[in-house]
Amino acid sequence: MPVKVDRKEKIFEPDSSRVITRFLFTGDERAKRLVMAVMELTEKQQQEVLNQVLRKYAKRHRSIQRIFANNFKRLASLMEQMEIDHMGLPEDLKLLIGSYFTMEYSIEAAAFFNPSIVEHPDQTSLSKGQKRVIISFRATGEGHISSIVFRQGVLDGNMDIDVDSPGKMLEVPEHVKNHTYHKKSFLRKLREMWSDSGYRNDEAYEIIVAQLQETFTYEELKQALKDVQVKLEPRQENLAFLQEVKWLASSHYEMTFSVDTSVCERVIFPIAETEKNGIEDARFVRFIGEKGAVTYYATYTAYDGISILPKLLMTKDFRHFKVLPLHGYIAQNKGMALFPRKVNGKYAMLCRIDGVNNYIAYSDNVNVWREAKLIQTPSQPWELIQMGNCGSPLETEAGWLVLTHAVGPMREYVLGASLLDLENPEREIGRLTQPLLVPNRKEREGYVPNVVYSCGAYIHEGKLVIPYAMSDYASTYAVVDVDDLLRKLIDGRQ
Repeated sequence: MPVKVDRKEKIFEPDSSRVITRFLFTGDERAKRLVMAVMELTEKQQQEVLNQVLRKYAKRHRSIQRIFANNFKRLASLMEQMEIDHMGLPEDLKLLIGSYFTMEYSIEAAAFFNPSIVEHPDQTSLSKGQKRVIISFRATGEGHISSIVFRQGVLDGNMDIDVDSPGKMLEVPEHVKNHTYHKKSFLRKLREMWSDSGYRNDEAYEIIVAQLQETFTYEELKQALKDVQVKLEPRQENLAFLQEVKWLASSHYEMTFSVDTSVCERVIFPIAETEKNGIEDARFVRFIGEKGAVTYYATYTAYDGISILPKLLMTKDFRHFKVLPLHGYIAQNKGMALFPRKVNGKYAMLCRIDGVNNYIAYSDNVNVWREAKLIQTPSQPWELIQMGNCGSPLETEAGWLVLTHAVGPMREYVLGASLLDLENPEREIGRLTQPLLVPNRKEREGYVPNVVYSCGAYIHEGKLVIPYAMSDYASTYAVVDVDDLLRKLIDGRQ
């Protein structure tokens, strides 16, 4: 008998009305022409246009005037080239110019998929059998740019989720570059990336080594790269390598959201150069550290349109986040998922370094991963193309419960399940011989047909709650009895 899967009717669909603002810039010459055109409007015209813009957009965004003011500030160097005293301009004119360099972006207009679920930091004011949860999603909009968004709600004893209204006044955090780099570790990560990117350049590397101090900031690195560029011939390989160095350094940052926003209104949109084309497939986990301290981690893939860079997101409250790249040989591929606690005194991570098989890695440092061991290979017809994890392992008395995704004929993605030994997760106790979840008739239609996919499940009241994407368009969730699933895994019968 197959494991019984109870599909819930709740559907999380993309909502095109959820928008953020982005800086709109189409090149220096067009920007200069636009600035002059706005300044040449009569004072009456300027005021009328600004009033119209404020009426139309003030209720769609928090502090729209602050957004316009910040975008105006981003034009400072351009206006200095134009010999305009930008500081002396009237405040309303600054806001108006800023509005012309602002656009709305619908963050989830195209798709809302690849969810993961974790326990909310706040578990107050709940009844027996309830648990407050946060569900993360990969949202994509125009140009298929991906960001991380959230929903929060209360999961009850019947496994129904009462989801809070997500709201429309979204917030993107300020970008704070305050990381100090250590020369030795920075150069080591740069060397690790060479084999993957093909941008190795020994001449440029030696000049950079000589130029950098033992510790440096991002701004100091940018200045050093300008000095290095002067010393190098303007060949394509030199420019590409210098861009790679800058790309790596921009990966560290922190971000803080306003205290008056809810989790559902916070959008982690691409900030660094490494992720300008998307933040993909965040796998969140509630990690229990020493003395019971809780930190939420998420591994995700940063994509700049050419290369990928696995990165780590850290938070304790879903308001303040730290972001840093993952170092080490195995941190060069997608699909990394942390265990929710240390195993035998070390951090543990599931990964797929060859794109086909499942591996496990251990480390003394949560963002440095150098070696991995093969633990699972495709064996069933429905997983012969590739297999990988569907989020962090879940701890049960019987072992580590691991949801997997697998790809078979016609590139059909299905979900499977495995059980690993608690003390030695390199040892597989059992694995389902049939898929746990296969796309049904409704789920197989979408942006990428025939796909069900999850980035993390949750155990509540003896039930396994599995949020999953339907063909990379929308998401839903299903429920499985944990004891029934474990029996099938241990007995080897299905």
